[in-house]
Amino acid sequence: MQELLRRLLSVRPPAPYRFVASEIQRRLDIGLDPATVRRWARAHGLAHPTPARHPSAAFRRWQCLKVGALWQLDASPHAWFPGIHRQYPLLDLLDDCSRVCTGAQIFHGENLLAYLSFLPAAFREHGLPLELYVDYHSFFFPQRPDALTQLGAALHFYGISLRYARTPQAKGKIERQHLYWQGRLPSLFAAEAISTPEQANPLLNQLRRHRNTHEVHRELGRTPNAAAALARRESRVALRKAPICPWWPYVWSQRTPVQVGPDGRVPIGTQRLRVQAPPGSRVVHCLHPDGDISILAHEPDKACKPALLLKVSAF
Repeated sequence: MQELLRRLLSVRPPAPYRFVASEIQRRLDIGLDPATVRRWARAHGLAHPTPARHPSAAFRRWQCLKVGALWQLDASPHAWFPGIHRQYPLLDLLDDCSRVCTGAQIFHGENLLAYLSFLPAAFREHGLPLELYVDYHSFFFPQRPDALTQLGAALHFYGISLRYARTPQAKGKIERQHLYWQGRLPSLFAAEAISTPEQANPLLNQLRRHRNTHEVHRELGRTPNAAAALARRESRVALRKAPICPWWPYVWSQRTPVQVGPDGRVPIGTQRLRVQAPPGSRVVHCLHPDGDISILAHEPDKACKPALLLKVSAF
Protein backbone atom coordinates (compact mmCIF):
# COMPACT_ATOMS: atom_id res chain seq x y z
CA MET A 1 0.00 0.00 0.00
CA GLN A 2 2.80 2.44 0.84
CA GLU A 3 4.33 1.94 -2.61
CA LEU A 4 1.01 2.93 -4.24
CA LEU A 5 0.67 5.93 -1.90
CA ARG A 6 4.16 7.11 -2.77
CA ARG A 7 3.63 6.61 -6.52
CA LEU A 8 0.37 8.58 -6.66
CA LEU A 9 1.61 11.41 -4.43
CA SER A 10 5.00 11.76 -6.16
CA VAL A 11 3.78 12.46 -9.70
CA ARG A 12 3.17 15.93 -11.10
CA PRO A 13 0.48 16.99 -10.67
CA PRO A 14 0.09 15.01 -7.42
CA ALA A 15 -3.09 13.02 -6.97
CA PRO A 16 -5.65 14.59 -4.59
CA TYR A 17 -5.84 12.92 -1.16
CA ARG A 18 -9.47 11.91 -1.72
CA PHE A 19 -8.56 10.28 -5.02
CA VAL A 20 -5.63 8.42 -3.44
CA ALA A 21 -7.99 7.03 -0.80
CA SER A 22 -10.42 6.04 -3.54
CA GLU A 23 -7.69 4.24 -5.49
CA ILE A 24 -6.55 2.36 -2.37
CA GLN A 25 -10.11 1.15 -1.94
CA ARG A 26 -10.56 0.29 -5.63
CA ARG A 27 -7.26 -1.55 -6.05
CA LEU A 28 -6.62 -3.05 -2.61
CA ASP A 29 -10.13 -3.06 -1.08
CA ILE A 30 -8.77 -1.15 1.94
CA GLY A 31 -10.91 1.64 3.37
CA LEU A 32 -8.79 4.73 3.98
CA ASP A 33 -9.86 8.22 5.00
CA PRO A 34 -8.46 11.15 2.97
CA ALA A 35 -7.25 12.70 6.23
CA THR A 36 -5.14 9.59 6.85
CA VAL A 37 -3.61 9.99 3.39
CA ARG A 38 -2.87 13.65 4.14
CA ARG A 39 -1.13 12.79 7.42
CA TRP A 40 0.93 10.08 5.68
CA ALA A 41 1.91 12.54 2.93
CA ARG A 42 3.04 15.13 5.49
CA ALA A 43 5.07 12.56 7.41
CA HIS A 44 6.87 11.49 4.21
CA GLY A 45 7.45 14.92 2.66
CA LEU A 46 4.80 14.48 -0.03
CA ALA A 47 2.16 16.93 1.20
CA HIS A 48 0.32 19.14 -1.31
CA PRO A 49 0.61 22.93 -1.23
CA THR A 50 -2.35 24.42 0.60
CA PRO A 51 -4.95 25.28 -2.07
CA ALA A 52 -6.74 28.61 -2.22
CA ARG A 53 -10.28 28.50 -0.84
CA HIS A 54 -13.06 28.99 -3.38
CA PRO A 55 -16.25 30.78 -2.39
CA SER A 56 -19.21 28.47 -1.87
CA ALA A 57 -22.18 28.61 -4.20
CA ALA A 58 -24.82 31.02 -3.03
CA PHE A 59 -27.60 28.45 -3.38
CA ARG A 60 -28.20 24.89 -4.44
CA ARG A 61 -29.42 24.60 -8.01
CA TRP A 62 -32.54 22.69 -9.03
CA GLN A 63 -32.40 19.02 -9.87
CA CYS A 64 -34.79 16.59 -11.51
CA LEU A 65 -36.88 14.35 -9.27
CA LYS A 66 -36.72 11.34 -11.60
CA VAL A 67 -33.73 9.30 -12.72
CA GLY A 68 -33.45 9.57 -16.48
CA ALA A 69 -35.63 12.67 -16.80
CA LEU A 70 -32.54 14.69 -17.73
CA TRP A 71 -28.92 13.80 -18.47
CA GLN A 72 -26.33 16.57 -18.65
CA LEU A 73 -23.89 16.23 -21.58
CA ASP A 74 -20.74 18.25 -22.20
CA ALA A 75 -17.17 18.02 -23.49
CA SER A 76 -14.10 18.92 -21.44
CA PRO A 77 -10.93 19.64 -23.48
CA HIS A 78 -7.87 19.21 -21.25
CA ALA A 79 -4.20 18.20 -21.30
CA TRP A 80 -4.90 14.79 -19.78
CA PHE A 81 -1.62 13.01 -20.54
CA PRO A 82 1.84 13.60 -19.00
CA GLY A 83 4.19 15.68 -21.15
CA ILE A 84 1.55 16.14 -23.90
CA HIS A 85 0.19 19.66 -24.24
CA ARG A 86 -2.53 18.73 -26.73
CA GLN A 87 -5.99 19.03 -25.22
CA TYR A 88 -8.06 15.92 -25.88
CA PRO A 89 -11.84 16.23 -25.35
CA LEU A 90 -13.45 14.11 -22.64
CA LEU A 91 -17.16 13.56 -23.31
CA ASP A 92 -19.00 13.54 -20.00
CA LEU A 93 -22.56 12.41 -19.21
CA LEU A 94 -24.35 12.75 -15.87
CA ASP A 95 -27.83 11.89 -14.59
CA ASP A 96 -29.21 15.11 -13.08
CA CYS A 97 -31.21 13.38 -10.34
CA SER A 98 -28.89 10.67 -8.96
CA ARG A 99 -25.51 12.08 -10.15
CA VAL A 100 -24.71 8.70 -11.71
CA CYS A 101 -21.97 9.25 -14.27
CA THR A 102 -23.52 7.43 -17.22
CA GLY A 103 -20.56 7.94 -19.53
CA ALA A 104 -17.03 9.35 -19.65
CA GLN A 105 -14.62 8.80 -22.52
CA ILE A 106 -11.63 10.61 -24.05
CA PHE A 107 -11.56 11.05 -27.83
CA HIS A 108 -8.97 12.29 -30.29
CA GLY A 109 -11.36 15.04 -31.38
CA GLU A 110 -14.81 16.41 -30.60
CA ASN A 111 -16.71 15.53 -33.76
CA LEU A 112 -19.98 13.94 -34.80
CA LEU A 113 -18.54 10.41 -34.92
CA ALA A 114 -17.31 10.78 -31.33
CA TYR A 115 -20.84 11.56 -30.12
CA LEU A 116 -22.29 8.78 -32.32
CA SER A 117 -19.94 6.32 -30.60
CA PHE A 118 -20.29 7.70 -27.07
CA LEU A 119 -24.04 8.14 -26.66
CA PRO A 120 -25.40 4.74 -27.81
CA ALA A 121 -22.91 2.96 -25.54
CA ALA A 122 -24.30 4.89 -22.56
CA PHE A 123 -27.88 4.18 -23.67
CA ARG A 124 -27.17 0.46 -23.93
CA GLU A 125 -25.69 0.42 -20.41
CA HIS A 126 -28.20 2.63 -18.59
CA GLY A 127 -31.28 3.11 -20.80
CA LEU A 128 -32.77 6.01 -22.73
CA PRO A 129 -33.31 9.34 -20.89
CA LEU A 130 -36.10 11.74 -21.76
CA GLU A 131 -33.84 14.77 -22.37
CA LEU A 132 -30.19 15.73 -22.75
CA TYR A 133 -29.08 19.07 -21.31
CA VAL A 134 -26.61 20.56 -23.79
CA ASP A 135 -25.13 23.88 -24.95
CA TYR A 136 -25.60 25.68 -28.26
CA HIS A 137 -22.86 23.75 -30.09
CA SER A 138 -23.58 23.16 -33.78
CA PHE A 139 -23.83 19.40 -33.10
CA PHE A 140 -27.01 20.11 -31.11
CA PHE A 141 -28.44 23.46 -32.18
CA PRO A 142 -29.65 23.73 -35.82
CA GLN A 143 -29.31 26.85 -37.92
CA ARG A 144 -33.02 26.68 -38.74
CA PRO A 145 -35.41 26.50 -35.76
CA ASP A 146 -37.72 24.06 -37.59
CA ALA A 147 -34.89 21.61 -38.38
CA LEU A 148 -32.78 19.06 -36.49
CA THR A 149 -29.06 18.45 -36.64
CA GLN A 150 -28.06 14.93 -37.60
CA LEU A 151 -27.29 14.14 -33.97
CA GLY A 152 -30.56 15.74 -32.88
CA ALA A 153 -32.44 13.63 -35.45
CA ALA A 154 -30.76 10.44 -34.16
CA LEU A 155 -31.86 11.29 -30.61
CA HIS A 156 -35.37 12.20 -31.78
CA PHE A 157 -35.66 8.81 -33.54
CA TYR A 158 -35.54 7.20 -30.08
CA GLY A 159 -37.68 9.77 -28.29
CA ILE A 160 -34.88 11.83 -26.67
CA SER A 161 -35.24 15.64 -26.68
CA LEU A 162 -32.63 18.37 -26.24
CA ARG A 163 -32.78 21.12 -23.63
CA TYR A 164 -30.37 24.02 -24.09
CA ALA A 165 -28.43 25.69 -21.28
CA ARG A 166 -27.99 29.42 -21.77
CA THR A 167 -24.73 29.67 -19.78
CA PRO A 168 -22.03 27.27 -18.49
CA GLN A 169 -23.15 28.18 -14.95
CA ALA A 170 -26.56 26.67 -15.72
CA LYS A 171 -24.81 23.30 -16.16
CA GLY A 172 -23.08 23.40 -12.79
CA LYS A 173 -23.33 19.66 -12.10
CA ILE A 174 -21.53 18.57 -15.26
CA GLU A 175 -18.99 21.41 -14.90
CA ARG A 176 -18.14 20.14 -11.40
CA GLN A 177 -17.77 16.64 -12.81
CA HIS A 178 -15.27 18.03 -15.34
CA LEU A 179 -13.26 19.43 -12.42
CA TYR A 180 -13.49 16.02 -10.71
CA TRP A 181 -11.84 14.31 -13.70
CA GLN A 182 -9.34 17.14 -14.29
CA GLY A 183 -8.17 16.90 -10.68
CA ARG A 184 -7.64 13.13 -10.81
CA LEU A 185 -6.89 11.79 -14.27
CA PRO A 186 -3.66 13.69 -15.11
CA SER A 187 -1.91 12.46 -11.96
CA LEU A 188 -3.19 8.89 -12.43
CA PHE A 189 -2.14 8.81 -16.09
CA ALA A 190 1.29 10.14 -15.10
CA ALA A 191 1.66 7.45 -12.41
CA GLU A 192 0.59 4.71 -14.85
CA ALA A 193 2.51 6.07 -17.90
CA ILE A 194 -0.71 6.36 -19.93
CA SER A 195 -0.44 8.66 -22.93
CA THR A 196 -3.26 7.84 -25.40
CA PRO A 197 -7.07 7.71 -25.29
CA GLU A 198 -6.92 4.02 -26.23
CA GLN A 199 -4.89 3.28 -23.09
CA ALA A 200 -6.91 5.66 -20.91
CA ASN A 201 -10.51 4.71 -21.65
CA PRO A 202 -10.60 1.18 -20.15
CA LEU A 203 -9.20 2.58 -16.88
CA LEU A 204 -11.54 5.59 -17.05
CA ASN A 205 -14.49 3.22 -17.37
CA GLN A 206 -13.38 1.40 -14.19
CA LEU A 207 -13.02 4.72 -12.34
CA ARG A 208 -16.47 5.85 -13.47
CA ARG A 209 -18.13 2.71 -12.16
CA HIS A 210 -16.15 2.81 -8.92
CA ARG A 211 -17.23 6.43 -8.38
CA ASN A 212 -20.88 5.55 -8.94
CA THR A 213 -20.71 2.62 -6.53
CA HIS A 214 -18.38 3.71 -3.72
CA GLU A 215 -17.92 7.49 -3.53
CA VAL A 216 -20.46 9.40 -1.44
CA HIS A 217 -21.76 12.54 -3.14
CA ARG A 218 -21.54 15.52 -0.79
CA GLU A 219 -24.92 17.03 -1.68
CA LEU A 220 -26.85 13.76 -1.76
CA GLY A 221 -25.21 12.17 1.30
CA ARG A 222 -25.02 8.80 -0.51
CA THR A 223 -23.34 7.25 -3.50
CA PRO A 224 -24.86 7.92 -6.95
CA ASN A 225 -25.88 4.27 -7.32
CA ALA A 226 -27.57 4.38 -3.90
CA ALA A 227 -29.43 7.55 -4.93
CA ALA A 228 -30.58 5.82 -8.12
CA ALA A 229 -31.69 2.75 -6.14
CA LEU A 230 -33.70 4.98 -3.77
CA ALA A 231 -35.39 6.63 -6.75
CA ARG A 232 -36.33 3.21 -8.14
CA ARG A 233 -37.86 2.17 -4.82
CA GLU A 234 -39.90 5.38 -4.84
CA SER A 235 -40.96 4.88 -8.49
CA ARG A 236 -39.06 8.00 -9.59
CA VAL A 237 -37.57 6.59 -12.79
CA ALA A 238 -38.09 7.93 -16.32
CA LEU A 239 -35.49 5.76 -18.05
CA ARG A 240 -36.58 3.48 -20.87
CA LYS A 241 -34.81 0.34 -21.96
CA ALA A 242 -32.70 0.73 -25.10
CA PRO A 243 -34.65 -1.02 -27.86
CA ILE A 244 -33.57 -3.97 -29.97
CA CYS A 245 -34.00 -2.08 -33.22
CA PRO A 246 -32.70 -3.02 -36.71
CA TRP A 247 -32.07 0.68 -37.38
CA TRP A 248 -29.79 1.12 -34.33
CA PRO A 249 -26.37 0.88 -36.08
CA TYR A 250 -27.54 3.13 -38.94
CA VAL A 251 -29.20 5.80 -36.80
CA TRP A 252 -25.89 6.10 -34.89
CA SER A 253 -23.83 6.65 -38.05
CA GLN A 254 -22.81 9.73 -40.04
CA ARG A 255 -25.20 9.67 -43.00
CA THR A 256 -24.73 11.36 -46.36
CA PRO A 257 -27.01 11.06 -49.41
CA VAL A 258 -25.18 9.94 -52.57
CA GLN A 259 -26.31 9.36 -56.13
CA VAL A 260 -25.82 6.08 -57.96
CA GLY A 261 -23.76 6.70 -61.07
CA PRO A 262 -24.69 5.65 -64.64
CA ASP A 263 -22.48 2.58 -64.11
CA GLY A 264 -24.52 1.50 -61.06
CA ARG A 265 -21.69 2.37 -58.66
CA VAL A 266 -21.29 4.72 -55.70
CA PRO A 267 -18.14 6.37 -54.32
CA ILE A 268 -16.68 4.78 -51.18
CA GLY A 269 -13.37 6.34 -50.21
CA THR A 270 -11.10 6.18 -53.26
CA GLN A 271 -13.17 3.41 -54.87
CA ARG A 272 -16.43 3.12 -56.76
CA LEU A 273 -18.40 0.02 -55.86
CA ARG A 274 -21.51 -1.46 -57.45
CA VAL A 275 -24.84 -1.51 -55.61
CA GLN A 276 -28.21 -3.03 -56.46
CA ALA A 277 -29.98 0.28 -57.13
CA PRO A 278 -31.12 2.03 -60.33
CA PRO A 279 -28.63 4.46 -61.91
CA GLY A 280 -29.42 8.03 -60.89
CA SER A 281 -31.29 6.99 -57.71
CA ARG A 282 -30.38 8.41 -54.29
CA VAL A 283 -29.00 6.12 -51.59
CA VAL A 284 -27.58 6.75 -48.10
CA HIS A 285 -23.87 6.48 -47.29
CA CYS A 286 -23.43 5.55 -43.57
CA LEU A 287 -20.03 6.02 -41.94
CA HIS A 288 -20.01 4.11 -38.64
CA PRO A 289 -17.87 5.18 -35.65
CA ASP A 290 -15.68 2.06 -36.06
CA GLY A 291 -14.85 3.05 -39.64
CA ASP A 292 -17.19 0.60 -41.39
CA ILE A 293 -19.30 1.93 -44.27
CA SER A 294 -22.84 0.88 -45.16
CA ILE A 295 -25.00 1.85 -48.12
CA LEU A 296 -28.75 1.95 -47.43
CA ALA A 297 -31.60 2.24 -49.88
CA HIS A 298 -33.24 4.99 -47.80
CA GLU A 299 -33.02 7.00 -44.59
CA PRO A 300 -34.06 5.40 -41.25
CA ASP A 301 -37.83 4.98 -41.06
CA LYS A 302 -39.66 3.19 -38.25
CA ALA A 303 -42.36 2.06 -40.70
CA CYS A 304 -40.01 -0.33 -42.50
CA LYS A 305 -36.81 -2.31 -42.05
CA PRO A 306 -33.42 -1.17 -43.36
CA ALA A 307 -32.53 -2.26 -46.89
CA LEU A 308 -28.76 -2.76 -46.81
CA LEU A 309 -27.24 -2.54 -50.29
CA LEU A 310 -23.55 -2.80 -49.40
CA LYS A 311 -21.31 -3.15 -46.33
CA VAL A 312 -17.58 -2.38 -46.41
CA SER A 313 -15.43 -3.21 -43.38
CA ALA A 314 -12.73 -0.83 -42.25
CA PHE A 315 -10.34 -3.71 -41.56
